Amino acid sequence: MWEGPYGDRNGSRKYLIASLDQSLKRMGLDYVDIYYHHIFDPNTPLEETALALDHIVRQGKSLYVGVSNYRREQSAEIAAIFKELKTPFIVNQPSYSMLNRWIEDDGLDKWAEENGVGISVFSPLYQGFLTDRYLKGIPEDSRVGKGNTWIGSQLTDEMVKKLNKLNDIAQSRGQKLSQMAIAWILHNPAVTTVLIGASRPEQIADNVKAVENLDFSDDEIDEIEKIISE
Repeated sequence: MWEGPYGDRNGSRKYLIASLDQSLKRMGLDYVDIYYHHIFDPNTPLEETALALDHIVRQGKSLYVGVSNYRREQSAEIAAIFKELKTPFIVNQPSYSMLNRWIEDDGLDKWAEENGVGISVFSPLYQGFLTDRYLKGIPEDSRVGKGNTWIGSQLTDEMVKKLNKLNDIAQSRGQKLSQMAIAWILHNPAVTTVLIGASRPEQIADNVKAVENLDFSDDEIDEIEKIISE
């Protein structure tokens, strides 16, 4: 947020409260609906982070609080503090997609569902992999082509084949690959919303059409699992 020891992403009281005050001033708002702590901070006691977020709610600067990129164990630990404080903790925002299923391996999605915490997914299309951009290689004007993504090295021939197989299933469902990828995420009962990143308005219009077909047959799920695990 700013230069200096407290300007980096962390969970200190100084960072959380000062960052929100600066953001509210820039946005011209009195409060936000949800204020997230972006990433678990091993260098700050979790109690300090939780108390700062609780203080922000009590000041009326945020209606609810959330966390982002917290694993299951970390989420459970801060949730216990919030429960004692009676802080309205409602959401965890992790990355999740067909190609990035760490929340399943970690158990975060199951924990969230059992404890009434929403999962708000970001990077649902895995930096654009799960779109039709890379089905025939790497366009020069794409993220990978421009070198604007840290996962470009993963776009191997094997990955392109996998994406094309997934695209075949999407087409059989009357969807684009991106639409099926979003629908697949929403098929997880722990997921409450998907955050769509877009560089053009038409991408948003395309992606929201995912809700027109959210149902998957058992055969489709089995085939998708098979392709993903190849």
